[in-house]
Amino acid sequence: MRSAEASGASVTGFGTGKGQADSRRPGQAGSRRPVSMRAETASVSRPFRIALSPITMAVALTAVLAATLFVIYDAARTFDDARRDLSIIGTALASEISGMSAEAANAAIHASGQRFGTIARASLLTSPVVPGNALIVPAGPHGMLSLETAQVDHWTGIGQRGAAAFGLAGLIVLLVARRRRDDMPDMVQRDNYRTLAAAIPMGVACWSKSGKLIVCNEQYRSRLDLHSLSMTYHDAVKRLTIGGYIKLVNEDGGNKVLELHREDGSCLLIDERPLGDGALMTLISDVTEAKKTDTMLHAIRQEQRLLARRYHEEKLKAEAASRSKTNFLAHLSHDIRTPLNHIIGFAELMRHQTYGPLGDARYSDYVQSIKTSGEHLLASFATILDLAELESGQKALRSDPVAIDELLDGVIQRFRAQASRAGIVFVLGEPSGAVVRGDRLGLSRMVSNIVENALRFTPSGGRVTLNAFAARDGVVVEITDTGLGMSEERLASLSQPFALGDSTFTREGVGPGLGISIARAIAELSGGNLAIDSSPSLGTTVAISLPLPVANALQAA
Repeated sequence: MRSAEASGASVTGFGTGKGQADSRRPGQAGSRRPVSMRAETASVSRPFRIALSPITMAVALTAVLAATLFVIYDAARTFDDARRDLSIIGTALASEISGMSAEAANAAIHASGQRFGTIARASLLTSPVVPGNALIVPAGPHGMLSLETAQVDHWTGIGQRGAAAFGLAGLIVLLVARRRRDDMPDMVQRDNYRTLAAAIPMGVACWSKSGKLIVCNEQYRSRLDLHSLSMTYHDAVKRLTIGGYIKLVNEDGGNKVLELHREDGSCLLIDERPLGDGALMTLISDVTEAKKTDTMLHAIRQEQRLLARRYHEEKLKAEAASRSKTNFLAHLSHDIRTPLNHIIGFAELMRHQTYGPLGDARYSDYVQSIKTSGEHLLASFATILDLAELESGQKALRSDPVAIDELLDGVIQRFRAQASRAGIVFVLGEPSGAVVRGDRLGLSRMVSNIVENALRFTPSGGRVTLNAFAARDGVVVEITDTGLGMSEERLASLSQPFALGDSTFTREGVGPGLGISIARAIAELSGGNLAIDSSPSLGTTVAISLPLPVANALQAA
């Protein structure tokens, strides 16, 4: 346990033991003007400053603008109503005098000013000149009737209503300015602070410049076990640091974040933020669960790193074992091919009876079986050697331009006779026009291995289709058959070499089961991929994706 002095906590705020107080912490003394002088200065300058505050100016401008808009609208509405009324009166008067004589019509028009108070002047036009503010109404045989209204009366009403509007705007500005001058009392401000602090879901306390507690919420009181508000910042620091130690987390300008670790295992996060005029706000939150979670996550990450290291070690061991297996197969193939060549050669000599007859005729069949079996074993070990060299990267593939259509056409020509003998329809799809870079012999062997498997496991009457589809960034070669198909377990076993499957897939002349493995190795070494989709009794589709050269891909894009 560390005391408040050892942890650097003091009345000037939580520190780090440097002994230097922040100038914005409460309780620090300095050269200041007397309180009475500051109060007098504030009382003299504050009304003028507040009266010209942005809020007061905004309210004043809004009120004046509203009054101005009202006057403009009132004037437009007044003259519009007067002209509409004058039009109605003129229409009625023109209809009335249309059947009168000229003398009677003039008499009626001169008397219209008394009959209708809206009309200031009415006359029949004797010349084409029309007064500027007159309303012209057709009067039948008497020509045109000119009517004028009293403009002065309208302007008088508009002026009265405008004065009332501007007077109301001035009254609103005075009320707002008066309210801005009358500041809220300290008790009201405290009540607002208290309401705000109660809404914050963590411990909050505000301190004055002298270190006195202004307000705090219930969470803060429960943390410090407070029963009254007569506490200073120094007392709060002492209460917090009893039975624990403080750790500085971050300090940025006047903001300071610390962690308080207690003996009971709990952890509090203390956030100090300066307020205006040297005041200070303290935020306290319980981060015990968060710290436990962080500790747990740290332990999990440590365990993940350990597992990753073990995985890397096991991966290296597996790769080393795979290389050892590949080297063993390569040496085994080399060691066995030599005696097999001798067996095949001697069997060929015995079959031709080069040094005399064998005696019994059955020996010839035995010798032929020996030669055939030896050749089969030799081909199998040659395949194993090829796979070992491909997987180990010892067999480099050429990188020549290869036309996919020519490659597939060669495969079709090679297996057409075999498909015809087996009663299988062998079809080549539409040309793709794609050109890839790769080893022509390797790519031909890759496709031939898949086609050979498709023909082997497709019954008579079935169909094998060879297609190529070119895209912007690559080409896909598909070999589809309607053969026996494979289950999911069989598909999973195909990823491993020497997977021969069950008796359902047993056929005469089946090799070590490396055709698909070699095809997959060639596809991957060529920068592509091989995927198999199959269903029992429905058939199998093998898709080989090969990338196009960069120049071709950019040109296609």
